[in-house]
Amino acid sequence: MERPLIFICSPYSGDVKANQDLARSYCRFALNLGGIPIAPHLLFPQFMDDDDPGERELALSMNKEILSKCDELWIFGSKVTSGMLLEATEAIKREIPIRRFHRTEAFTCTKQE
Repeated sequence: MERPLIFICSPYSGDVKANQDLARSYCRFALNLGGIPIAPHLLFPQFMDDDDPGERELALSMNKEILSKCDELWIFGSKVTSGMLLEATEAIKREIPIRRFHRTEAFTCTKQE
């Protein structure tokens, strides 16, 4: 059985460190449920500047391209940021199924040995 590509949609800005940690736990959650998690907001900040408007716009454009290859978009957390809203809007436009998860203890998944 093929694993579905899951676009992980969660906050990045604000408390960046905490949001990165949460995004990693959301990726583990998707992996544990049989998906292949795709979280561009964990990758792009390693070589792009989110505070640079041009680079942010480029990253958002690349997110749309990546999302177009995914089977589902999973939204995590109680806060939906402007970037997350753009991703959800794109998923709706492309008829990509969306699942919404609110932060609970279930997302404190750790790497299984």
